[in-house]
This record gives sequence, C-alpha cells and structure tokens, in this order.
Amino acid sequence: MPQTLRGLDPDRLERSCSPRRNSIRFGAGAPGLERAEVRLTTWAFERHRHDTYAIGITTAGVQSFWYRGTRRTCLPGQLHVLHPDEIHDGGAGTDEGFGYRILYFAPELIREALDGGELPFVADPVPKQPAGARFVASLLSDIYEPISDLAQVEIAAALADILRSLGGQAECRPGPVDLRAAELARDYLAAHAREQTPASTLEQITGSDRFTLARHFRRAFGTSPDRYRTLRRLAFARAAIERGLPLARAAAHAGFADQSHMTRQFKRAYGLTPGRWMALRAASSEEERSGQQKTDSL
Repeated sequence: MPQTLRGLDPDRLERSCSPRRNSIRFGAGAPGLERAEVRLTTWAFERHRHDTYAIGITTAGVQSFWYRGTRRTCLPGQLHVLHPDEIHDGGAGTDEGFGYRILYFAPELIREALDGGELPFVADPVPKQPAGARFVASLLSDIYEPISDLAQVEIAAALADILRSLGGQAECRPGPVDLRAAELARDYLAAHAREQTPASTLEQITGSDRFTLARHFRRAFGTSPDRYRTLRRLAFARAAIERGLPLARAAAHAGFADQSHMTRQFKRAYGLTPGRWMALRAASSEEERSGQQKTDSL
C-alpha cells in the first residue's frame, strides 16, 4: 500500500516550530490491511490520496479535513470514511491537536467479499449514524493484535457490509443459514484449535467460499470462525494453567504466538489477566480445602 501514512513523503507534512509531540505508530496488519494510530499537534497532512479505503475513529481533539470540495470536522468517537483515490488533507481543528486510529484496506478485499460486486461509495465521510461503529472500534482498540488469515476474512466481510450500509445500498436479504457448512467449519476448528488453519482449508472442507462461510458461521454461532478458535485455545490454556504449567508454556501449548498474545485474549474474554485468574483460583481452592477440613473434623 504505497500511499498510506507509512508511504507518505515526510516533506508532505507541514510543520511549525513548536516542540509539541507529533507521532505515527503502526500496528499489526495483514495482506491488504494496515492499522495506525496518529497524534498531530503542530503538523498537518497536505492534500494527498490513497489507493485504499480508510475508516478511522477520532480519539482526541477535533480533526479537520478537506474532502470532495468541503471542509469536514470529526469529533472524538466519530467515524470518518474515505474512498480510494479521493484527495484530502488532515489537521487539528483547535490548538490542542487531535488523535485518531485508522484502518486502511485494499479495494480488492471489499470486491471479493461482495462476490465481485461494485465497490460501495460513502458520500458522507463523517456519517451521522454510522453502521458498524462498534465493530470498527473493536478492530482499532488494539492495533497490535495479530490478524490471522481467518480474522482477515471476517474483517473484509464485515467492512464490505458496513460500507454498503453507509453507502445507502440495499442489503441483500439473507437466505437460510448453511448449517452444514458452518458445523463442518466449527468441528474442524475445534479439533485443530492449536493450528493456524487458513481460510482456504475451511473452503475445501465446507465447499463454501470464505466470505459466505464467515457470514453464515456468525449467523449460526454468534461469533466468527477466528473468535471461535481463539476461545477454544483459551480453554486449552486454562486447563494447562490449572495443571501448573508456567504461563509462557501454557500459551505455546494452546497455540498462541506468545504469552502476551494469550494475555490480551484472556483478558478480553474473561476480564482478568491469567495471573489474576490464577490467584483467584488458588484462593478459591484454599477456601474449599479449609471448608472441607472443618467438615471432616466435625
């Protein structure tokens, strides 16, 4: 993606003499997907354009940008959506500066997720009632979270549906859920949760294309294939921790990239870090033993 923030010439950024901090951080990505967190106070982007879609959330301050002939404003918590190849700039609307997190994604991912259909166009770059805001917020809440092959499919399918909705395109009425395909995928993921199963494997097993399968899986089980696999891994991790394995070994045993990856997912699922969960379990076990000893002494 040569025209995302990573690829912009630094000379394309205007700068004043103030020493206040400006920063751009890039997170984990995947083919066709790139995430970034930006904070600008004394710098601003001159007019430029990307060869990708961009959807972001303002996290602080007031974001001001020129887009399709009009000056736009985006406040904290609001989405902004940019179409590929549309000229725009970006800067702070006040002296306090602003921050945002953003996802760049290739148009071909959206076209594939729409089965070769026309790319959606969102006329209002700061939607008043944005569909999918919660999904985008969750996707950008931790830009360093790895994106697996299965997660990439889920993201592309969800973004395609969000763009269609924001663009005012009529949604296709879903037919019956393909339970056979969804259950075949579920059973395979349960049996191979520790493995990095690619989307192509599930396509071969189910006979369904990856984007259709992702949508049907969510309708059948209320979650994505990638999230389902993660929860199975967490079950393995909990069992390993219960057996006394160190956290790093439990993470490897369950199929996580490393201990920090497991910790992020564990906290997201259970609201506690593995260490605190272990402490609570140890305290509960001690109370149970004490109670049993008192019962035995009666």
